[in-house]
Amino acid sequence: MKPKLTVKDVMSKPVSIAKSALIPEALDKMLAEGIDPIVVTNDRVVVGTASRRTIAEKMGSKKTGNIPASQIRVASVTREDFTSVYQDQDVDLLIPLLQRYKIVVVWDEEHRLIGQVTTGDLLKIVKPEGTIETMIELAPRIALDDRVVQLHRRMVGDGATRFVVMDGHKPVGIVTETDIAKILVKLKSEIDKHFENALRNVTASDIMSSPIITMPAKTPVTKVVETMLSKNISTIPIADGEKIVGFATRKSLIDAI
Repeated sequence: MKPKLTVKDVMSKPVSIAKSALIPEALDKMLAEGIDPIVVTNDRVVVGTASRRTIAEKMGSKKTGNIPASQIRVASVTREDFTSVYQDQDVDLLIPLLQRYKIVVVWDEEHRLIGQVTTGDLLKIVKPEGTIETMIELAPRIALDDRVVQLHRRMVGDGATRFVVMDGHKPVGIVTETDIAKILVKLKSEIDKHFENALRNVTASDIMSSPIITMPAKTPVTKVVETMLSKNISTIPIADGEKIVGFATRKSLIDAI
C-alpha cells in the first residue's frame, strides 16, 4: 500500500516579491519563473498575491494617468486572493482549494513560508478523467484590428482572460492577459505623457501569439496535460477540424477533477 501523499510531496519552491517592489520587476519575475500569480510579502510576511491580470488592470486604468510604470509599486496590484495549508496535510485538500484560488501558500509548523502549490504542481500528480471536450473554457473571438484598449475593457468588465484572433473566418493567433500586461507595462515604461495616444494605436495583431497551435478535440487528457507542463504554458486551443471549440486551461482541467 502506497503511503498517502502530503502537500510537501507536491509543493514547489515559493517565488515571492516585496510589496514595495516596482511593477516592471514583478512582471519580469513572473515571466522568468513562468508563474502567475506571484506571492507578495512585507517584511517576510505574506500579504497577498499579484497577478498578470491585476497588473494589466492597473496599467490600463485611467486612474494611473501618465504615471510611468517605474513609479508604481506592487502593493497597488496586490490582492488577498490566496489560501494556505501546512506541509504535512493531505494532498487531496489541495483540489478544492485550487478550484477556487490560483495559488496555495504552504507554511511550516511555525507559520513560515516554505512553499507554494499551483495548478501546474497539482496536475503533475492528479489527472482529470474524461474527454478534453468536456474540460474547456469559452474562446471569445476578436479581430486582428481590435484595439488593446477594447480588449482591456472586456478583460476588466467581462472577466475575459484570453481571446482567439480571427482573420475573417480563420484563427490566426491568441491574445491573453499576459500579452495585455506586457504591452501596457512596456508603453508605461517607455512613453510617459504620451501613453494614452500610443496605446490607441496598438491592436491585437501587434501583441498576439502566432501561429496558433491547437490540439484536436479527441486528444487524450493526459497528452494535453503533458504538453502544458513540458512547454510551461497554461492554455491550449482545442479544435474540431479548423474550428476552435474552446480553450483547455490549467484551471479548466483542475475544475474537472
